[in-house]
Amino acid sequence: MTESLADLTARLIDIARKAGADQADALARDGASTSIGVRDGKLEEAERSEGAEVGLRVILGKRQACVSSSDLRDAALAEMADRAVAMAREAPDDPYIGLADPEALSDLRDADALELCDPAEAPTPDALMQDALTAEAAARAVDGVTQVQSAGASYGSSRIWLAASNGFSGGYTRTHRQTYCTAIAGTGTRMERDSDGDTRLHQSDLRTPEEIGQSAGERAIARLGAVQPKTGRYPVLFDERISSSLIGHLLGAVNGAAIARGASFLRDHLGKPVLPEALCVIETPHRKRAMGSRPFDAEGLPTTRRAIIDQGRLTGWTLDLATARKLGMTPTGNAARGLTSPPSPAHWNIALTEGEASREDLIAQMGTGVLVTSLIGSTINPNTGDYSRGASGFWVENGQISHPIAEATIAGNLIEMLARIIPANDARPYLSQVVPSILIEDMSVAGQ
Repeated sequence: MTESLADLTARLIDIARKAGADQADALARDGASTSIGVRDGKLEEAERSEGAEVGLRVILGKRQACVSSSDLRDAALAEMADRAVAMAREAPDDPYIGLADPEALSDLRDADALELCDPAEAPTPDALMQDALTAEAAARAVDGVTQVQSAGASYGSSRIWLAASNGFSGGYTRTHRQTYCTAIAGTGTRMERDSDGDTRLHQSDLRTPEEIGQSAGERAIARLGAVQPKTGRYPVLFDERISSSLIGHLLGAVNGAAIARGASFLRDHLGKPVLPEALCVIETPHRKRAMGSRPFDAEGLPTTRRAIIDQGRLTGWTLDLATARKLGMTPTGNAARGLTSPPSPAHWNIALTEGEASREDLIAQMGTGVLVTSLIGSTINPNTGDYSRGASGFWVENGQISHPIAEATIAGNLIEMLARIIPANDARPYLSQVVPSILIEDMSVAGQ
């Protein structure tokens, strides 16, 4: 497309106002991506996609509607705006919708300082395929790996632009580069599978394909001979690979949308301890080269660093404009939206305070227990925090890893679990969710 996204969104806002909208905002996105998959040393799939599309939200009084289109011709945009206005007239009233006041809008309108876009030249399809082949070969070279289920690499670049009738207009470009590998060890009914991968905004930060492939193979080998653990109550150590899921449940419980519905196990915990006293959960939307970074939210409000949990205490909810109005609070700059949906609360980069002990120290501290490296399915009651998930990993005996386990179920209550977590010091600082391995000293484990 020859028209800039800024001009496109401004034009669409103007069209929407002429169609009868009282307020409107538009989100435009374009980009291109290439992905390569290999198997048995040969190219298995190659995909290339590119395009542009735009989403429009119109507000009539206290009614709203969202539409989107990939047809950017004048006639198509006019039809799109007319359809949105007609839909809004039939929508139910919502007293809490509406754009932000102009004086509340972010002064930051780009992400240049956040380094979200890699200035290096995009890799060729051949370079991506070579990375995939290298990862596959590294996995195959691990003694005991019988096959590689999949290996691949991808690269993409996308631009977004947000504009609204309240005067906001801003956007930025984001890139990503990925390499992954999934290896299989064993044969027949004794096969085990595991994987590794890495995704970064800048190609120079990516781990080598050799390291990724070797890690996938070694992880698969380590799972061979897995058995069900003994049923009982044991310490459970959530490996750093999956520990962020626990903090994810906490973040879901402090999401303003859940609070507004009354569907949160933390709804009565504002200002109260929810984690051990020394721990904080910090949101940092302006981290450089981080997946969750952004200069402004989907309503044009500024994103800022905030302590969601400060010294163990819950400080506030995560709010977009509508949920903030509903709860009588101030928005936190956490609105996210798609092309066809209105804004809703979301979290950006998150970090849990790390501990002083290593993962190995916590394993030694456990005595007898379970190290969980993979979670399967879930039964989480958002109102009570009751927690039950399928798990696999390793049995720990006398403070040392003994053998792999599978087909286990771990259960507890998230309020009690979060209140006594013990973090290790092994978090990966470049991830969007920087969460170390987490030990919970008493959980129900169901197996044989």
